Amino acid sequence: QVMLVESGGGVVQAGGSLRLSCSASTYTFTNYAMGWFRQAPGKEREFVAAISRIGGSTDDAGSVEGRFTISRDDAKNTVYLQMSSLKHEETDVYYCAADRRYTDSVYTRRTDYDYWGQGTQVTVSS
Repeated sequence: QVMLVESGGGVVQAGGSLRLSCSASTYTFTNYAMGWFRQAPGKEREFVAAISRIGGSTDDAGSVEGRFTISRDDAKNTVYLQMSSLKHEETDVYYCAADRRYTDSVYTRRTDYDYWGQGTQVTVSS
Protein backbone atom coordinates (compact mmCIF):
# COMPACT_ATOMS: atom_id res chain seq x y z
CA GLN A 1 0.00 0.00 0.00
CA VAL A 2 1.25 3.46 -0.92
CA MET A 3 -0.16 6.66 0.51
CA LEU A 4 0.12 9.72 -1.69
CA VAL A 5 -0.28 13.26 -0.44
CA GLU A 6 -0.48 16.20 -2.82
CA SER A 7 0.36 19.76 -1.89
CA GLY A 8 1.05 23.07 -3.55
CA GLY A 9 -2.39 23.87 -4.88
CA GLY A 10 -3.92 27.30 -4.47
CA VAL A 11 -5.16 30.33 -6.31
CA VAL A 12 -3.12 31.81 -9.13
CA GLN A 13 -3.85 34.37 -11.81
CA ALA A 14 -4.16 33.32 -15.42
CA GLY A 15 -0.72 33.21 -16.97
CA GLY A 16 0.89 32.43 -13.64
CA SER A 17 2.81 29.42 -12.38
CA LEU A 18 2.41 26.86 -9.66
CA ARG A 19 4.32 23.77 -8.58
CA LEU A 20 2.49 20.79 -7.20
CA SER A 21 4.19 18.14 -5.08
CA CYS A 22 3.16 14.60 -4.31
CA SER A 23 4.84 12.79 -1.44
CA ALA A 24 4.71 8.99 -1.32
CA SER A 25 4.91 6.95 1.86
CA THR A 26 6.92 3.97 0.71
CA TYR A 27 10.45 2.63 1.04
CA THR A 28 10.37 1.56 -2.60
CA PHE A 29 9.40 4.73 -4.44
CA THR A 30 11.56 3.79 -7.42
CA ASN A 31 9.30 0.79 -7.99
CA TYR A 32 6.46 3.05 -9.10
CA ALA A 33 5.69 4.93 -12.26
CA MET A 34 3.86 8.14 -11.37
CA GLY A 35 1.24 10.30 -12.99
CA TRP A 36 -0.77 13.49 -12.58
CA PHE A 37 -4.44 13.79 -13.47
CA ARG A 38 -7.04 16.49 -13.03
CA GLN A 39 -10.77 16.59 -12.67
CA ALA A 40 -13.41 19.29 -12.80
CA PRO A 41 -16.85 18.83 -11.20
CA GLY A 42 -19.07 16.65 -13.37
CA LYS A 43 -16.25 15.71 -15.71
CA GLU A 44 -14.04 12.69 -16.22
CA ARG A 45 -10.63 12.62 -14.59
CA GLU A 46 -8.14 13.39 -17.32
CA PHE A 47 -4.49 12.66 -17.85
CA VAL A 48 -2.01 15.49 -17.44
CA ALA A 49 1.50 14.04 -17.25
CA ALA A 50 3.38 10.88 -16.35
CA ILE A 51 6.91 9.76 -15.57
CA SER A 52 8.44 6.32 -15.67
CA ARG A 53 9.73 4.38 -12.70
CA ILE A 54 13.35 5.45 -13.10
CA GLY A 55 12.41 8.80 -14.55
CA GLY A 56 13.95 8.24 -17.94
CA SER A 57 10.70 8.76 -19.80
CA THR A 58 7.89 11.26 -19.52
CA ASP A 59 4.68 11.99 -21.36
CA ASP A 60 2.07 14.69 -21.13
CA ALA A 61 -1.26 15.66 -22.56
CA GLY A 62 -1.07 17.73 -25.72
CA SER A 63 -2.97 20.55 -24.06
CA VAL A 64 -0.19 21.10 -21.51
CA GLU A 65 2.83 20.40 -23.69
CA GLY A 66 5.48 23.06 -23.30
CA ARG A 67 3.79 24.52 -20.21
CA PHE A 68 3.76 21.68 -17.65
CA THR A 69 6.73 19.57 -16.60
CA ILE A 70 6.68 16.41 -14.51
CA SER A 71 9.75 15.36 -12.54
CA ARG A 72 10.63 13.16 -9.61
CA ASP A 73 13.12 13.21 -6.76
CA ASP A 74 13.56 9.63 -5.65
CA ALA A 75 15.64 10.65 -2.63
CA LYS A 76 12.62 12.58 -1.36
CA ASN A 77 9.94 10.13 -2.51
CA THR A 78 8.31 13.01 -4.32
CA VAL A 79 6.95 13.72 -7.77
CA TYR A 80 6.38 17.27 -8.98
CA LEU A 81 4.26 19.01 -11.54
CA GLN A 82 5.58 22.41 -12.55
CA MET A 83 2.81 24.36 -14.24
CA SER A 84 3.24 27.62 -16.10
CA SER A 85 1.08 29.86 -18.31
CA LEU A 86 -1.96 28.55 -16.49
CA LYS A 87 -5.37 29.07 -18.01
CA HIS A 88 -8.67 29.71 -16.28
CA GLU A 89 -10.10 26.50 -17.72
CA GLU A 90 -7.39 24.54 -15.91
CA THR A 91 -9.11 25.17 -12.62
CA ASP A 92 -9.44 21.61 -11.34
CA VAL A 93 -8.60 19.24 -8.55
CA TYR A 94 -5.22 17.75 -9.37
CA TYR A 95 -4.42 14.18 -8.34
CA CYS A 96 -1.23 12.20 -8.33
CA ALA A 97 -1.21 8.46 -8.85
CA ALA A 98 1.20 5.53 -8.63
CA ASP A 99 1.46 2.41 -10.78
CA ARG A 100 3.08 -0.69 -9.25
CA ARG A 101 3.82 -2.81 -12.32
CA TYR A 102 7.60 -2.31 -12.10
CA THR A 103 8.23 -1.53 -15.75
CA ASP A 104 10.05 1.26 -17.55
CA SER A 105 6.89 2.54 -19.18
CA VAL A 106 4.85 5.68 -18.70
CA TYR A 107 1.11 5.30 -18.27
CA THR A 108 -1.55 7.70 -19.45
CA ARG A 109 -4.83 5.98 -18.61
CA ARG A 110 -6.61 6.49 -15.32
CA THR A 111 -7.19 2.74 -15.08
CA ASP A 112 -3.45 2.05 -15.23
CA TYR A 113 -2.92 3.36 -11.73
CA ASP A 114 -3.23 1.52 -8.45
CA TYR A 115 -2.94 4.27 -5.84
CA TRP A 116 -4.30 7.81 -5.70
CA GLY A 117 -3.87 10.84 -3.55
CA GLN A 118 -6.72 12.90 -2.17
CA GLY A 119 -6.16 15.73 -4.63
CA THR A 120 -5.22 19.38 -4.36
CA GLN A 121 -7.34 22.25 -5.66
CA VAL A 122 -5.88 24.58 -8.26
CA THR A 123 -7.89 27.69 -9.04
CA VAL A 124 -6.84 29.92 -11.91
CA SER A 125 -8.49 33.31 -11.79
CA SER A 126 -9.20 35.07 -15.03
